[in-house]
Amino acid sequence: MDPAGSFSPVASAGRLVQTAFVTLDIHSTMKEMTRRLGVGPWFLRERGVFPRQSYRGKPTSTALAIAMGYAGDMQFELIQQLDDTPSVYREILDRTGPGLHHFGMAAEDYGAALEHYASAGFELAYEAEVANGARVGYFDTKGALPAMIEVIEFLPATAKMFAGFREAARGWDGQGPVRPRT
Repeated sequence: MDPAGSFSPVASAGRLVQTAFVTLDIHSTMKEMTRRLGVGPWFLRERGVFPRQSYRGKPTSTALAIAMGYAGDMQFELIQQLDDTPSVYREILDRTGPGLHHFGMAAEDYGAALEHYASAGFELAYEAEVANGARVGYFDTKGALPAMIEVIEFLPATAKMFAGFREAARGWDGQGPVRPRT
């Protein structure tokens, strides 16, 4: 914020596009968030292991179930870790249990966004290559925020995927609440 109190976002930080949660049961959490918040339909990848992952500077191969859905223009992501490898997901589950995990920031310039958060003093805790070859990097906000920050490399394919999920939610009639992704 500037002295006058107005907010001026930093372009290199990315823009907020997602609120994400860790869960122990992705299916029951999808059902409850649909029932109570109107999120849906959900696009679910039942099991995935990203090709390149590092956790706190060491290679890892964490297996995850991931679901994404919209309520209005807000994207919700649910993550269930399917193994016991050390991870940013396990950290939060062990610390606070299921719940808020990270805020997803769409970055046109992935490198600049990583530099932005690193220069703010946050540690890059996890990095992976995800769908469509995009990269994500999670920053441990060390209590400055109630959740981690995920920088999402917003490639054209990523933008198209998110737009397709959002479009499916517009006018959704409740049919097909969970749609498998590969």
